[in-house]
Parts: sequence; structure tokens; C-alpha cells
Amino acid sequence: MGRTRDAHGRIEKEIAAEKAAALGRTGERLEAALHEAREAAKRLAAEDGAADRGTLVAAYEQARARAQAARTALLIQREALGLRHHRVVDQVFPEPPGLDRLGSP
Repeated sequence: MGRTRDAHGRIEKEIAAEKAAALGRTGERLEAALHEAREAAKRLAAEDGAADRGTLVAAYEQARARAQAARTALLIQREALGLRHHRVVDQVFPEPPGLDRLGSP
């Protein structure tokens, strides 16, 4: 009975470690997507000609959508792990602002 309990304990530890690693990878994907959205916002804010504005707006919206999808994936994964309060996610990984809140013309 002791060996079975030990084996079960090891398996539980492995499962917990994989859950933590998977959550970490999801967080890393979100960080990368948020970085991409911030960079696209910077390019949009720095653009002063109307010719490229449409392309930059589209690039920002696509980057923002990827960040929102990655953030949703993180929230779903947290929920699946029993983490129900997401205030820390809101603080650490704030949602990229919409075009109306970027402050660019």
C-alpha cells in the first residue's frame, strides 16, 4: 500500500508541475502578445502621415485582438485550475486600449 501511495503522490506532483508550467507558458504568450500590441501602438502614435495610418491601425487592431485572445486563454486556464479571482491578471496584464483611448488622432 505504501508504494502505491508514493507512486500516486509522485504522479500528483508531476500533474501539479505540468499545470504550473502550462499556466506559465500561457502567461508568456500573453506577455508577448501585449508587447506586440504596445509596439504597434507606439508605431501608430509616431506615424504622422495619413498614407500609412490605415495599415498601422489594422496592425494595432490585429495585435490587440491577439492579446485579447491570449488574455482570455489565460483566464480560462486559471478558471480550470480553480483560480476564480483575476484581479492580479487585470493588474499585471491589462487589456490593450481601444483605438479611441490610444490618444492618437
